[in-house]
Amino acid sequence: MTKPHAKASPSLEDLPDYAALRARADAPAGSSWGLFGADDQLGTLNFLALNDLKSAAKEVREGAAFSLDLPSTAINPPLAPTREPIEHHIFQRTPYHRDEWLDSFYTQYGSQLDGLRHIGHPEHGFYNGADPHRFVPGDELLSIHHLAALPMAGRAVLLDVDRHLRTQGRALNHHSSQAVTAQELEDTRTAQATALRPGDIVLIRFGWLHWYLTEASPAVREDLRTQQVHPGLAQSHDIMAWLWDHRVSLVAADNFALECWPAASDSPFYTQAEREAGAHDPHSGVMHRALIGLLGMPIGELWNLDALAAACAADKRWTFLLTMAPLNLVGGVGSPANAIALR
Repeated sequence: MTKPHAKASPSLEDLPDYAALRARADAPAGSSWGLFGADDQLGTLNFLALNDLKSAAKEVREGAAFSLDLPSTAINPPLAPTREPIEHHIFQRTPYHRDEWLDSFYTQYGSQLDGLRHIGHPEHGFYNGADPHRFVPGDELLSIHHLAALPMAGRAVLLDVDRHLRTQGRALNHHSSQAVTAQELEDTRTAQATALRPGDIVLIRFGWLHWYLTEASPAVREDLRTQQVHPGLAQSHDIMAWLWDHRVSLVAADNFALECWPAASDSPFYTQAEREAGAHDPHSGVMHRALIGLLGMPIGELWNLDALAAACAADKRWTFLLTMAPLNLVGGVGSPANAIALR
């Protein structure tokens, strides 16, 4: 049975701001390590304790529900060179029976959640100093099943960056690594007259998935597997501060990696060694390494937000109740999102 979130500890509201995190000397600069406890498994999902479910339930007014997951066949060819499409097999024991199994089931292939095992910081390691040697099936350290056990539900806000920029005549170039700044996020929020509350889940619509599904040519789709490029959040400490200082519990978007890809040449998240020797790692300069590895913020990617965004635009209300049901997979790195918005 789903249980209400525990009453928030005042310490969650009194945590230092991002500027203070960057000045830390007792832990990696810019990290939340230790602030939620030495053995914490949840990172910023602890902020869900500030997201009152009784209040969030009042966001359901129209009685409409929106699945935010893509069909299993929507992304093809893959968007990452290390992932493959699902191989779906069906069998029968009798003429009136069917069963099935999956091969090549990559949990972060389509609409997904990146858990806290997904990526660490190259200089400091994984969230809260977790030992990556324990990242094996069945070990509970930073496992995705901790997210499933919460459960994950609360008030959520959609920031429709694509719609906002189009009204200003500044549509995003979806076949580029164009960066969306913290100021543009804030301008979108202001234009929507949407309030953010501590513990909120934030969904960002760049319009990229709509472009990918309806406008990108087969040749462009094929190239994206090895020549990954798309707009998204700027690699910047301003973005990190905007998310942390608003006490965002989780952030998700409709593009492949939330942030713009590849990382901008002026990203502050290159290590000193990468700046001196040149970037050779596919993840060089990306904000993932700080957002997940240092702040402990899970990320959602490739969420199907178009129908929800249309409904929000129709009545100018961009808040709703959101539920997610990640796989209860002990030792899991990530999961399909299994997300539903109710409004």
